[in-house]
Amino acid sequence: GLCLLVLRVFIGVHVFLVSCALPDSIVRRFIVRVMCSVLGLLVRQSDPRLRGAGARVFIANHITPFDHNVVSLLTSCNTPALSGAPGFICWSRGFMELGVTGSRAELVDSLKEYSAHQGNPPLLLFPEEAATNGRAGLLRFSSWPFSILDEVQPVALQVRRPLVAVSVADSSWITELLWTFFVPFTVYQVRWMPSVPRRADERTEDFALRVQELLAMELGVVSTRITAADRTEHMKRLRHTSRLPFAPGGGLGGGVPPGLPGGAPEDVRVVAMAQQVKEVLPHVPLEVIRTDLVQTNCVDTTIANLLEGRVPFFPESKEAGDLPAPSTSQAAAASGIQGSVAAPSSKPATKQFAKSPVERHLSLQERKRALYDYARR
Repeated sequence: GLCLLVLRVFIGVHVFLVSCALPDSIVRRFIVRVMCSVLGLLVRQSDPRLRGAGARVFIANHITPFDHNVVSLLTSCNTPALSGAPGFICWSRGFMELGVTGSRAELVDSLKEYSAHQGNPPLLLFPEEAATNGRAGLLRFSSWPFSILDEVQPVALQVRRPLVAVSVADSSWITELLWTFFVPFTVYQVRWMPSVPRRADERTEDFALRVQELLAMELGVVSTRITAADRTEHMKRLRHTSRLPFAPGGGLGGGVPPGLPGGAPEDVRVVAMAQQVKEVLPHVPLEVIRTDLVQTNCVDTTIANLLEGRVPFFPESKEAGDLPAPSTSQAAAASGIQGSVAAPSSKPATKQFAKSPVERHLSLQERKRALYDYARR
């Protein structure tokens, strides 16, 4: 794999130079397609007679960052750059720069003006707006590509390669390119479908949904209602969950996991709850409180765990610093003898948590006194 990677990097430079030097024509596409096969990019197509049958807009599902390059090896087409800064990288990847940095409405107007000139190549658009592995389902199609013209041609893409997954979430196009050079081959299957015209009085959203259903049936996958924004939000949630600390090992000698990194809304909420617990139990270290709050997500449950000895800790107060942290058995014994040991305070210890923080603090002091009396026996 490493030998193929190094060799194909040098060959890829020559492929790039040849594609830049030759004008767009059948000869150029044939030469570049043959050279790409040396790089491990094998392109196959089905029903080539349907290719470009009067359609000015191609609609395809999105799998890899190089889908537009693969389709351009079969027919002349342009894909507008929707994200990323314009410049050499955008041009070298084969995107068309329109110079539009505003809203989607400005982009659609620019593409309508582009499609009005018959001499321009057709447009290749990806309504999913995010890449998937193409094995489970299609993301919900955005409606703006279907407002350019009243007729589109769906293009079904399927990609497979041995050993390595085709599309990995949050991977960059450079990573995907290196994996393409590393594996023995990557097969792109392009299936041309008949053109689909817009029906009379059909809304743009309904037109997009109908084309999505046709593509899903052709690919044998599910047509979902999950958008690219939902996918992005899901990936953010997964990244945040992977950074959450684990529960402590249980021993007093075990290290307490570090707190959550600041900045996230969940972190602010945990800090606020930790301050509430700290007001009730001032002798408990704040780091122990935050760690337990991450697990329980409840102020009362964390207070119960600390009072009943489920969470071990070293007290911060000077009075409690000479004594070890109460264990679960000691806390249970202390709670069992509270009824028989006379408390100095006139108010009996409560078995349940009071609503007032002051009453909770008094209950804690009574439990401690009962525990000390039990230890002196």
